[in-house]
Amino acid sequence: MDKKVYPQINEVLYTERLDNGLTVYLLPKNDYHKTYGLFTTNYGSIDNEFVPLGENKFTRVPDGIAHFLEHKMFEKETGDVFQDFGRQGASANAFTSFTKTSYLFSTTDQVKKNLETLLDFVQEPYFTEETVEKEKGIIGQEIQMYQDDPNWRLFFGILGNLYPKHPLHIDIAGTVESIDKITAEDLYTCYHTFYHPSNMTLFIVGKMNPDEMMSFIRANQGKKSFAKAVPIKRHFPQETAADIVRESSIEMPIQRTKILVGLKGLEDLPTDGLQLIKYKTSVNLLLQLLFGNTSKNYLSLYNEGLLDDSFSYEFNLDRSFHFADIGGDSDRPDELAEAIEKILLTYGESAELTEENLNLLKKKMIGKYFQSLNSLEYIANQFSQSLFGDVTLFDMLSVIDQIQLSDIKEAAETFIREDGLSRFYIYPKEQ
Repeated sequence: MDKKVYPQINEVLYTERLDNGLTVYLLPKNDYHKTYGLFTTNYGSIDNEFVPLGENKFTRVPDGIAHFLEHKMFEKETGDVFQDFGRQGASANAFTSFTKTSYLFSTTDQVKKNLETLLDFVQEPYFTEETVEKEKGIIGQEIQMYQDDPNWRLFFGILGNLYPKHPLHIDIAGTVESIDKITAEDLYTCYHTFYHPSNMTLFIVGKMNPDEMMSFIRANQGKKSFAKAVPIKRHFPQETAADIVRESSIEMPIQRTKILVGLKGLEDLPTDGLQLIKYKTSVNLLLQLLFGNTSKNYLSLYNEGLLDDSFSYEFNLDRSFHFADIGGDSDRPDELAEAIEKILLTYGESAELTEENLNLLKKKMIGKYFQSLNSLEYIANQFSQSLFGDVTLFDMLSVIDQIQLSDIKEAAETFIREDGLSRFYIYPKEQ
């Protein structure tokens, strides 16, 4: 078991890769009463074309199957696993993203019992055609709920423009039509390919003795047998800037027009984990400098009446994609879109990109980082999402600290390109 000390944030992380390939992370926080366990597979909604375990040809599975599988994992022949956690004094949950699926519990009591339940139910799939058919109606209602959400439609609208071929543009839950095609056999195919311990991580944070906890996990895993680990082969369509849809729109029953400007990263990114998280943090700081609510750009657009409190921006980076989306509600959406694009494309002339502004934002980011580390829930939910090779959530302080203005400008030069831009509008539907 490896031990890494982070003296600046007063944390100690224990790591071990078990014989079956599972990577375990333990973060003792003995001043807390609660303990969180998070079991994550490197498998999400975009992984819909791959070579199944034991085969040698690519197969395409229905959209939304990773999310569907997450739902079905809680249902066993003996009943609902949520009830098991409840009887043991724990709450449980799960979530699927574009690239990962996570199962978690939190408890103040019977930690090892709940951990055993987590490990066992995720590693013992049980699907039947009857239960699969039953779930389709439930997930179909969830899909429809999101289709009625204007902000959800806005986000996936800009993804559809930026990634018209890549499965990133497909709703994580799929469509009513796509989930109707899912079979129990499909679920087992995906499960056996992506839920191998070698493609998974286990993260425990809270009150614990790390030696005892690791011994318990080793014993649990040692009783189980798994197929030999093989590299997973995924396939994603190749896209160029020419594939980007420059502008599109829909109508919905809303009061004001919504606009998102999307910017797709077109350059290949570094494969080194530290360089990747440095790039991601640099772009996040760049967007804060250009569009943050204390920037002159924001105040100018606000005073001109082009934006309001709905305005936001975000940057997403994961395997096979990176993009930014910027926008909100506006009575003059075209003007807002033009202003956003101009700010991006003229970043080199921006008075916002100064050492003074950067240092202020870095201090603010570090302050938020320290504050977030007081929440076990935040740590548990963010840890697996923030893994970049050997670089973890707890390396962020040194990453932020090291970033210079030259790094921000270098990241901007890599990321901001006119041929990577797109717009998506939602207009009010006339009654």
